[in-house]
Amino acid sequence: MPTREPVPAPVRDIVAPESGWEAGETHTAVFAGGCFWGVQSVFQRVKGVLKTTVGYSGGSAETANYRTVCSEETGHAEAIEIVFDPAQVTYGTLLRIFFSVVHDPTQLNRQGADIGTSYRSAIFYTTDEQQEVATAYVKQLDTAHIFPRPIVTQIVPLEVFYPGEDYHQDYAIKNPHNPYVQVCDIPKIAALGEQFPHLFKEYAR
Repeated sequence: MPTREPVPAPVRDIVAPESGWEAGETHTAVFAGGCFWGVQSVFQRVKGVLKTTVGYSGGSAETANYRTVCSEETGHAEAIEIVFDPAQVTYGTLLRIFFSVVHDPTQLNRQGADIGTSYRSAIFYTTDEQQEVATAYVKQLDTAHIFPRPIVTQIVPLEVFYPGEDYHQDYAIKNPHNPYVQVCDIPKIAALGEQFPHLFKEYAR
């Protein structure tokens, strides 16, 4: 089978200033794209990504736990915090992966059989520049009709990211034979390797 092509790269990105970034400087991105197990399983294999943490964004500290979030009444989305080296991988490249292999950004408040606002597609920007790049990219993809339906991804400011429970961290790595992981997450890892071979790295805890 031919390899599926990733979506086009963003025309606008966040690039290093002429003076460069300080050695060791890191940036943070926060995305939501369905069950956070699969989102993490992709981004932890991207070169330049230094750390990933699954958790919750969009609601309060009191409701930032899995049992309560599953009620679909907290405002939280299952999210992932990505700490990355901007000298190795750009924010725009992370967005490209997010839209290419992580999830279907045209599904409203669901991903496949996972239904509810906690599974919504969202970009929680941490800077004005991230907001501008993400907004321009969604417009770029919609204008080019890359997807059969309009993108419904929310682009909202990050208020707080709450790390999830320990047993959810690295879940796909810890539970490779889980049927959900086999069906939903392993294909995403394969797609990353096929579409972005130059960015793919093996992950070891």
